[in-house]
Order: sequence, then C-alpha cells, then structure tokens
Amino acid sequence: MRFMPIRSKSRILAQKSHRLTKKTLRWLIVLSTIPLFGFVTAFGISPSSPSLQDVPIEEVVRDLYLPEVLPDPESASDQSFWRQESIRRGDTISAILDRLDVNQQDKLDFLRTARDSRAMRQLKPGKTVHAQTTADGSLLTLRYFFGNGELFLMEKTDQAFKMSEQKIELESQVQMKSGVVNSSLFAATDSAGIPNNVAAQMIEILASEIDFHRDLRKGDRFTVVYETLLDTNGEHAKTGKVLAVEFVNNSKAYQAIYFQSSNGDFGYYTPEGESLRKAFLRAPLDFSRISSGFTNARFHPVLKKWRAHKGIDYAAPTGTPVKATANGTVSFAGTQRGYGKLIILKHSDQYETAYGHLSGFTKGLTNGKRIKQGDIIGYVGMTGMATGPHLHYELRVNGVQRDPSKVILPTAPPIAKKDMPIFQNETESLVARLDIMRSLHFAALN
Repeated sequence: MRFMPIRSKSRILAQKSHRLTKKTLRWLIVLSTIPLFGFVTAFGISPSSPSLQDVPIEEVVRDLYLPEVLPDPESASDQSFWRQESIRRGDTISAILDRLDVNQQDKLDFLRTARDSRAMRQLKPGKTVHAQTTADGSLLTLRYFFGNGELFLMEKTDQAFKMSEQKIELESQVQMKSGVVNSSLFAATDSAGIPNNVAAQMIEILASEIDFHRDLRKGDRFTVVYETLLDTNGEHAKTGKVLAVEFVNNSKAYQAIYFQSSNGDFGYYTPEGESLRKAFLRAPLDFSRISSGFTNARFHPVLKKWRAHKGIDYAAPTGTPVKATANGTVSFAGTQRGYGKLIILKHSDQYETAYGHLSGFTKGLTNGKRIKQGDIIGYVGMTGMATGPHLHYELRVNGVQRDPSKVILPTAPPIAKKDMPIFQNETESLVARLDIMRSLHFAALN
C-alpha cells in the first residue's frame, strides 16, 4: 500500500471539487429551465385566457374640486401686449388709438407730444400702426413706418412719452410682373398690379426707343422686374428701381437692363451692352396725348388757313411739368409772338429745342443757366396762339425744325470692356427672370 504525500491531498480534493461543481451547475441549469419552459408553453396554449372583450368595464365619475386661483392684480398690470391696426381712409391717430384700446389719459398725452410730428400727418391707408400696451390700456410703445424708410417711434419713459423719427435700413425684394395693353399703358399696369412709379420708370427707360404717345398698340405686352423695399417689420416701404424690362411694341421686342459700372455710373442698357440713354429724350412730358404732329400742311385752328406745323403738340392739363429733353443752356426765356411764353435751349452748335405756349417758367430760370436732361423747366399752358392747354415742342438741327420722332439721335457710350464680364453675368440672371415671367404669364392666358 502506497501513501501519497500529504501536500497532494489538497490538490486531489480541489480537482474532485472542480468536477463536482461543473456537474452540479449543469444539472441546476437544466432543472431551473423546466418551470420556465412550462410556463411559457402554458401561456401560449392555454384556452382559458379571457379576451379583452370579456373584461367588464366600470365607469367611474368623480367630482374634482380645484382650488380657486385669483389673478394677481399687480402681475396683470405688468403684462404687456403688442397690437396692430391698419390705417383706414380718412383715419385719424385719435381713432386708431381708440381701436388699440389705449386709455384716455395716455391718448391725450400721446396726442399732445405728437402734435408736430410729420408721421402723424402722413397716415397712409393700408399701412400698419403697432402698439405695445398693458392690460389696463396704458401705452408703452407705438411704432409706425412711414415715408421713404422712416420710422416714427413713441416710447414711454418715466411716465412721459418720448418721440423720435429716424431713418431705417430697408430690405430689397425683387418683384416680377407682366401685362398686356388693351386701352392704355397705365390701365394695363394697374391691371397687372404694377405701381405707377414703376410704369413711369418703364416709359422713361424706353423713351428713346418707343414713343409712348403715338406708337402704343392694342396687344402690346410687357414684363418688368423691379425692386420693392421693405421696412424692418416686413411691410412695404416704397418701390425701388426697375432692374429689367421687356416691352413688345407692334411685334418688336425691346429689352433694358439696369447696370452700375465700376466707376459708379449707372443706367439702362441693351443685353448687348449698348446704352439706351440718348442725348435727347423723345418727348418733354412724362405721358400725354399728341394733339398735332409734325407736318408740312395743317389747317391752323386760330389762323383758319393751311400752313406747315414744324413741331409736335402734346395735349396736357395746364400746369403739367415740362422737362428739358437734353443737357443744355437757356438761350431764351420769355414771350415770343404766336409761341406765347417760350423757352429755347441750346445743346450744341448743332442742336436746339423750343418749348412753347407755357403757362410759366421754373423759378430761377434765366438766360445762360445750365440745364440737365430731365430738369423741369416750365409748365404746360395755352399762351400765344393756342385754343387749349398743350405744349408745342420743336427740335432744331442747324437752325431747321426737324421731326423729333424721326431724327436719329446720338447715344451715350456703351458698357466699358473692363465691366463687360460683370454686366454679362448680371444680364444673364435678369433676362432669365424676364423669360420665366413671360412664359408664366402667357401660360396663364392660354
């Protein structure tokens, strides 16, 4: 019989214990899973599980009594609210304050403080007045955007109103509109929702290409891209400049693009870069009716005989402003026989223009005074041999009257070569807008 050393006994016991432990764990795991599997199986196949429809529903109604919460008068008076009111035709600031629920004392204090304000004398229908008030009608702040990007601001500080009128920075937004002429240009632009200021710009821009007094035809169509300037509240402040315009007159298309050069000069050009500004405007009035054209034989309404009419007569109300058609110098301002009150401008050794039958001259107009194209020099009248208010306009070349509607007039310089890449890039974008708007307009018509 061999005896093992005592030091080996612990090793043998450890090995035996290890084998027993592994075996015991294995059986414990197996035995422990039997109830779990049995439960899951029973849950899955038990036919006696009640459905939700079999569970009785008991409706319980109970009264809940909530504690009464009383408003804190001090906190309510501290709360403020912003309100706004649109200005109506014939409105007064007093009526607007009433609609804004401003209390009587603050209303009187406001009217007293704002009595000399320009803004309060320029309440424009459609504009909005914004007011900050408390629950009891105390006025804290009143804002009104008026004029050309100006803000009227009234604020209460130390129970007194403080008023200010300040210029604000306007945000530019691009608008695109199209229309068709059926009766008159202004009727067409009104129908298209185009502001009168934009319509007047269209006429001025294309005045060297189209005679809007005599060349307009029914069916002429136009597309215009222009700026609208918004105030900081997002409201319309004023209409900006025309950026691009296309006018199809008698089936011929004319396009104009706005561009400002690197040296600061700006104007309107064809898409090819040619200037649309001529040395002479086609007409000295913004818009009117031609009552008598240039002809070698016309029956004179006063003299009652046939004679040549060496100018163009524009019928317009007395007092209508008359513009200089080109840069020049006043060579005559006075009265001259059948012309009545007459202005003659000398533009160079070659060109002169004459403006007759005026009711009066612009203040300060004297012989030798330098005049710029577009300056107001006088006003329509019926002085001299005239049967009604109109302007008699002449263009003289080397002392001889010529038909202003047919003379080939000199133009301003085209786009400089150094500016051409920028111009072409801007033109591409604006012409694309014209094309899109034109397509949308005629798709709507069809």
